[in-house]
Amino acid sequence: MTRLDGRAYDQARPATVELGFQHHPEGSVLYRCGGTTVLVAASVEEGVREWLSGQGRGWLTAEYAMHPRTSPRRQARDGRRGRVDGRAQEIQRLIARALRASVVLERLGERSITLDCDVLDADGGTRTASITAGMVATVMCLDRLRRTGLVGDGVLRSLVAAVSVGLVEGEPMLDLCYEEDSAAEVDLNVVATADGCLVEVQGTAEEAPIRREQLDRMIDLALAGIPSLVEQQERALDAAGIDWKRLLA
Repeated sequence: MTRLDGRAYDQARPATVELGFQHHPEGSVLYRCGGTTVLVAASVEEGVREWLSGQGRGWLTAEYAMHPRTSPRRQARDGRRGRVDGRAQEIQRLIARALRASVVLERLGERSITLDCDVLDADGGTRTASITAGMVATVMCLDRLRRTGLVGDGVLRSLVAAVSVGLVEGEPMLDLCYEEDSAAEVDLNVVATADGCLVEVQGTAEEAPIRREQLDRMIDLALAGIPSLVEQQERALDAAGIDWKRLLA
């Protein structure tokens, strides 16, 4: 099957990672993947939520929002009158869970990292782009904390990344654009490490049920695509002079 942009079925979209896009956050990343652009800012605060207080461990959470002009016509901003829509809540919880799995919270101390994920342009894969970019922003935060003596080595378990995979006309495809995602019989989001350890698999059959072997093929395809994303994270961090390997547990 020929894809809309000419990619092979197992080929991810070209991506760029720009570190330090914002001045004030402890970590910030502008991430472009095909037609999707996400800005992620990571902020550190001393202290944790009340239910965690006194346990000596930290916390990581996320917020996710779509810019009003991510679609052809302007949409109302999320969060008006203090409400966040259900889709945004579900996505930001996924982002937070995925990135908490990468951090040794017991070594973070009683401090919190908040990731603000703002989608500037949407062409599919906004949640997976937020996770992949958010991982880089999180490492920037941890590196700053290490350099200022607030955390030691071993605060990071591993780098994680995320990618979408879909079943389109019965065939698995990696890193779906919007048109492919809209036509997919199954839409799956996979978060994992470069060595194939799964963090989370999120997805559903849109109409008819699928067989286990089809799901396995999709997960295998996603896991084959994760290492190149992690390599890109590593290159971006290295280019910025961040000694991320010192953070590894």
